[in-house]
Amino acid sequence: MEVAYRELTLGIAALFNDPVTGRGGLPALDRLLHLGQYALGVPGMALSELHTAGGAGRVIAATGTADWALGRPVQPEVVAAVLRPGLATYRVELGAVDDDSSDQMTSLGSRWILLHRIDLDGRTPAMLGAFMPDDSPADADQLAVMALLGATVGRLYSERAGLPVQNAGDDLADRELFIAVTSHELRTPVTVIKGYADTLRDHWSQLDDKSRREAARVIGQRSDELARLVDRLLAASTDTAVGTLSPGPFDVVEALRHAAANLPADLRRRFRLELPERLPLAYGDRATIPNVLTELATNADKYSAREETVVLTAGNDRRTVFFQVLDRGIGIAPEQVHQVFERFWQADSGDGRRYGGAGLGLYLVRKTIERQNGWVSLRPRDGGGTVAEVRLPRGDVKRDAHASGEA
Repeated sequence: MEVAYRELTLGIAALFNDPVTGRGGLPALDRLLHLGQYALGVPGMALSELHTAGGAGRVIAATGTADWALGRPVQPEVVAAVLRPGLATYRVELGAVDDDSSDQMTSLGSRWILLHRIDLDGRTPAMLGAFMPDDSPADADQLAVMALLGATVGRLYSERAGLPVQNAGDDLADRELFIAVTSHELRTPVTVIKGYADTLRDHWSQLDDKSRREAARVIGQRSDELARLVDRLLAASTDTAVGTLSPGPFDVVEALRHAAANLPADLRRRFRLELPERLPLAYGDRATIPNVLTELATNADKYSAREETVVLTAGNDRRTVFFQVLDRGIGIAPEQVHQVFERFWQADSGDGRRYGGAGLGLYLVRKTIERQNGWVSLRPRDGGGTVAEVRLPRGDVKRDAHASGEA
């Protein structure tokens, strides 16, 4: 196969000279994948970060027909295969991945995956995948391109500019961060509750009925917020996010309507439902939908102007049922798309933060949905704002891997 070496070489040189991609991070990885896709003549490419200690991985960048995989976990069996000693580049048949992913890749014109392990200082931080369009084996030129792309990714990781996107960190740092976030986020609602309670206690006779009712309303609202925050902190501290699941087929439209009707009043007022009459059944735990929707709605509310409407939609494809929460808020930068689901991550950090929160809501959503063999993603919305999307397996499609809990 003819490979566009000239375009690839010039593109990599330009990548490092560009003021944006030259700083590394996801913009550089995205540009590199586009260059590789064009040079190889393949329909799509993806890059996954690996956490070798836990045998886990996640797709952090993807192009072309592989963009559906963004944010999806990588099967432990695939990670184990990548880490085996031997050649850095090898072929993986679609039968080695889960049924949902295999069917999705086949429907988009892929026949197998050419994987390249990226080694750096005795560890393997990532792997590169090219989605091959026919059954022909990779030729010498394609293997050379994968090696060049892998070396370039390794260079980006060695400079540690914005990479890795996911950082497991050590337990001590996690504990220290947990304590810091807990003390900071608990302080605000507790201070407000105490302030209004003290006002009622010390100035009851001076307050009219309207002022007393308003103080009681604020105390109740802040108490609810405090209860939700404590639940999040307890779930995150154990890293389990959710308890025992009871998966099965369920009507996601009915579950969403019920969950939306029970949102806090301030969220419900700005929510608009654009749901279809019916969809194929989803496969998962219906009981988790209210919490997931509340977290996504709260996130949309936090980053949107008060006059803007938040929209809830839903749909399906051949293998999944999905729902989306769409806002017209401040939006999300492409390089932050994958970070937002990490524990304690904040869009703005430090003492000057404009938006409160413990950085746990989206993390818990991700953990909850992944345990149901689904995935959640955020992306910029056309015209401004953010689209939060949750996908679950269809309940009317035969599955083999779902019962095992593996994605």
